[in-house]
Amino acid sequence: MVHNHPSGDPTPSQADIQMTKAIIQIATPLGISVRDHIIVGKNGHSSLKGMRPI
Repeated sequence: MVHNHPSGDPTPSQADIQMTKAIIQIATPLGISVRDHIIVGKNGHSSLKGMRPI
């Protein structure tokens, strides 16, 4: 998954983390694996997989 933060700050919000967890819970029984959630901002990017909040 990928989305951008127009503010330029790629730091994941609590809503980003909660949404990612919900999507993983819904996708897993369907045989869909979520490999990562990348957030892109003006000042770089963040990988939730790399940060391990999920």
